[in-house]
Amino acid sequence: MGFFYETDPLTLQKRSTQPYIVATAFLSLFGIVGFAYYGLPFFYDFMIKEYGWSRTVVTSGNALGKLVVGPLFGFIAGWLIDKYGPRRLMLSGVMMMGVALIGLSISDNLGMFYLFYIFNALGYVCGGPLPCQVLISRWFDKNRGKAMGIAYLGIGTGGALVPQIAAGLEKSIGWHNALASLGILIILFALPMVYFIKGASVKPAVQGKSEEAIPIKSILTNRNFYLLAFGSMCSIGAVGGVGQHLKLYLRDINFSQSDAANVMSFVLLSSLAGRLLMGWLADIFRRKYVMLMIYLIVASAIPLLLMPDFPGRIYIFAVIFGVGLGGDYMIIPLMAGDLFGIRALGRTMGIILVADGVAESMFPMLVGRLYDTASSYTPGFMVLIFVALAGAVIISFLPKQQIAHSR
Repeated sequence: MGFFYETDPLTLQKRSTQPYIVATAFLSLFGIVGFAYYGLPFFYDFMIKEYGWSRTVVTSGNALGKLVVGPLFGFIAGWLIDKYGPRRLMLSGVMMMGVALIGLSISDNLGMFYLFYIFNALGYVCGGPLPCQVLISRWFDKNRGKAMGIAYLGIGTGGALVPQIAAGLEKSIGWHNALASLGILIILFALPMVYFIKGASVKPAVQGKSEEAIPIKSILTNRNFYLLAFGSMCSIGAVGGVGQHLKLYLRDINFSQSDAANVMSFVLLSSLAGRLLMGWLADIFRRKYVMLMIYLIVASAIPLLLMPDFPGRIYIFAVIFGVGLGGDYMIIPLMAGDLFGIRALGRTMGIILVADGVAESMFPMLVGRLYDTASSYTPGFMVLIFVALAGAVIISFLPKQQIAHSR
């Protein structure tokens, strides 16, 4: 019987495909989140200088794109992924993200700027965390936290490399061509792996008893859904508010382009350790407590940006914030899977990621507006500290036990 199990084609297919699935998710997140999301803020100061735009304006593109795309396409994307699998949406997402960065490199007016930020948001929804989370969750039963952590290393790796690549390209070919080059690199890195996952990744071999999908109506009437949504909105909003303004803040305190790029890279390098650590902890301890710890780490890092300067202040911030950043995005689908099951994860995360995307895009714009009013980041960062702590409080009301199981 043991011999038959080892040679069962469905079992062997699942085992052989798992490493490829993780690699595919890694490279998709590497390009679409690491390069695009963390790379674009590197170019904000060039846009401000060349076009005369304010900090509110340069951060408003992300807000507009996600406010337009998220509510319209977030749930639809989740439904399509649950029904047809993630491959087709990922292919379109990679292409749209590449086009978005190429378009933004030549967008010298607000109409084009906002248009290509809509492509940016579409690429993120169709090819970013949502389909990658479902892809990993469908193919992994045990060790799902570790697999998600490894895949999410793509974000940290891409985010750590992109400031250095962007800085080098900007020096040699100018910022316009540098931004367009990042768009081309995203397509080259992510598209081939997604293409060759083929149909095998749409409906993986399931061992044992099949999980029944929780109806979406039951999810939407469950208080835990709203606790998870609002709690994650707070923490993701705080992370986005800091991340989108970090380079501008560093330039304000007289960091050079290369030194600012080094700090940005250091944050994302620290996030690699955070993703692995939190993924490992999520497989050992109750995920609610891991999530709570992550949110408190984020809240504790931001005050360092408001303290009087002392040696190593920015790099201490970078380590603490990076660890929190590493776990922040990864823990949400793990918690959602525990609460509502894997079969409904696409639809559940489709809605939650829309909410998180709104927070992630609105808080940077709010911080920019407060800066433009006060000529200081103090009011904006104080708001982000309060919001991050509010997220931890909300998450503390989630249940301790897992409600839904994928096994």
